[in-house]
Amino acid sequence: MANKELGDFLRARRDGLAPEEIGLPVELGVGRRVAGLRRGEVARLAGVSAEYYTRLEQGRAGQPSEQVLLALSDALRLDDVERRHLFTLAGTASRMRDRGEHSARLRPAMRQVLESMDLCPAYVRDGNLEIVAGNALWALVFPDIATLPRRERNMVRWTLLDPRARLVWCDWERVARDYVHVLRLAAADQPRNQRIANLIGELMVRSPEFPAWWSEHRVHERSTGRKRIHHHIVGDLELQFEIFTPVADPSLSMLVYSAPTGSPSEERLRLLASWGSEPTAAAPRSADAGS
Repeated sequence: MANKELGDFLRARRDGLAPEEIGLPVELGVGRRVAGLRRGEVARLAGVSAEYYTRLEQGRAGQPSEQVLLALSDALRLDDVERRHLFTLAGTASRMRDRGEHSARLRPAMRQVLESMDLCPAYVRDGNLEIVAGNALWALVFPDIATLPRRERNMVRWTLLDPRARLVWCDWERVARDYVHVLRLAAADQPRNQRIANLIGELMVRSPEFPAWWSEHRVHERSTGRKRIHHHIVGDLELQFEIFTPVADPSLSMLVYSAPTGSPSEERLRLLASWGSEPTAAAPRSADAGS
């Protein structure tokens, strides 16, 4: 239920804040029963009663007003993504109406853009976080996921459940945690999406790390960053990425990897692209939406 999720999120953020982080005096010699802030401390900072805040954490309060949510965001030092997540859980976010499962396909023009990037591994994912299509170089960089059936081509699922992912991602734990945070945002934005609900259930059962990371209630949304990838043919790749959401297809996102000009990673991508263009190359050339 949304109220329970809201309470769990507030509690997790409260537990993650130390008194000194928000300017509260630390009571020396007095034991604290909680690792982070007390409920009463958050209530005072937000300007609400301790009883009301307790009901919020317990999922027993009605829908909080926008003013209360803003005050709680400030009290808990939420960043922009966490603030949006709080409003979504409270049911007052101004966002795209949840439409359940997605089954988007690429427009020809978007597919052409994807396939024209010869030195940039790129793929498109839908609202289910499933990979709709990837270009030839992406399929060469990530052959293990590119060859999976369409409904299994999910970067979150592959990263947490496929043992080979731990060899591909040089910083596996950081990447895996990031994907858990992305999944939590998607689940809050689409509470009726059964595919995402099924994925969460599968990860709860099959991933040793997922339950603890999920219970942290952390969220973020990175549209740019860096990832280090180990490729079994060309070696280590240090790539920057950008995520784009097309205005005409807001349920889709295109993630594009690139290497700095003149860097060793760019040379390795060139080598991989050249190897992949050979007629005898065994690696898959593309991951198409219809597979």
